Amino acid sequence: MSDYSHVTQLRDPWGALNSNFIEDLRGCLEAQDAKSARLQTRDLHAADLADALQALNSQERVALISLLGKNFDVEALAELDEGTRDSLIEALPAEVVASAIKKLDTDDAVYLLEDLDREDRAEILAKVSKEDRAALSRALDYPEDTAGRLMQNEFVAVPEFWTVGQVIDHTRSARGLPESFVEIYVTNESFNLKGAMPLSRLLRSKRERKVADLMDTDQTVFNVNDPQEDVAYKFEQYNLVSAAVTDSTGKLVGMLMVDDILDIIQERAEDDMLRLGGVAADEDITGSVLETTRLRFAWLFINLLTAVLASWVISWFDATIQQMVAIAVLMPIVASMGGNAGTQTMTVAVRALATRQLGPFNAMKVVWRECAVGLINGFLFAVIIGLFTWAWFGFGALGIIIGAAMIINLLAAALAGILLPLVMDHFEFDPAVSAAVFLTTVTDVVGFFSFLGLASLWLRKG
Repeated sequence: MSDYSHVTQLRDPWGALNSNFIEDLRGCLEAQDAKSARLQTRDLHAADLADALQALNSQERVALISLLGKNFDVEALAELDEGTRDSLIEALPAEVVASAIKKLDTDDAVYLLEDLDREDRAEILAKVSKEDRAALSRALDYPEDTAGRLMQNEFVAVPEFWTVGQVIDHTRSARGLPESFVEIYVTNESFNLKGAMPLSRLLRSKRERKVADLMDTDQTVFNVNDPQEDVAYKFEQYNLVSAAVTDSTGKLVGMLMVDDILDIIQERAEDDMLRLGGVAADEDITGSVLETTRLRFAWLFINLLTAVLASWVISWFDATIQQMVAIAVLMPIVASMGGNAGTQTMTVAVRALATRQLGPFNAMKVVWRECAVGLINGFLFAVIIGLFTWAWFGFGALGIIIGAAMIINLLAAALAGILLPLVMDHFEFDPAVSAAVFLTTVTDVVGFFSFLGLASLWLRKG
């Protein structure tokens, strides 16, 4: 019996990568100790091995794959983040990538190849079989972010006149079937999709039963050109586990599985979160300093321009600020509260648009709802900040002014937070990309203008 007591655990009790594991792995690489490297990684899930690879630098990743050789789980390549995947695939010899592709399902193989240069892709495809090359080339010809690019070509399809017994015998003996599947698709002589039969129903039926009598004809089917967002929405909406993909003529060409769709849903959520923060969707924590700086600069520059606009508005009231220092002290409160309130509304709106809970059918209802919330919060915080200002500076009128400005800005924040995403979505721009920058501009400009404008009028009358 082998002793694995010296093998370090990948993760600590809190689920984070264990630094000792990574250091032990680096020690194996420095010593070129293939046996210890195999012991360290042999029981890792492909996703965990991918995390370990991402914790290493680019040279160490290549060295580890070379050291493990045939013992390297190629499924880990399909679990890597896009940035890490691209740099690693480019660094690996074409023979190694081609060997990995042969062991992967079509969808995972396409994931490895889709962002490579034409020359690099052609070099790798030249080293796989004609069958695999044709399947991968066909999948790569579909537009990015479509069902055709996401599907796998491996599936089980049988004629509608077969019996249950024939289907079972076929799945036991046929080659090239997917590693896992939950449905068997039924086609006619032209390979047009006629229906689907769950494995559970097949296994519970007698061998002599006809497939045509057991199949479901009412099913969710995707076209190769359907956008990935629509695919993900329907998988989530209808609790799908797998689904067939057909071409424009209705012929069965592929199959989608829920594990791939979950990746799309997660990627979309991560992209929205990054874009709401003004960060490029393709940025990751392992990127270089120069690349990260380049990706962040554009939105920071736009943010600088909007900040200059807000400062320009403030400059209109320089005489008002000079007359009363309290105004300068209180001024940021109104803008900050508006920004936070608007961000809350915008976050909910962007999520609702992504999940199809918000659209033309209920837009006005949601706008009125957010306006009501903005007004109620505005009045509540107007009372709080008004009393606070009166107690602090002893000017009741100043408390009324900042309270009124608070109401105006929170209403403006609610309107901007819901209308900006709706307008951007209407014109087919991603509302998560730049809504945050424009929202900040609105709340800063309205907040400063309303507070300083009301204060200026009060001082003139005084």
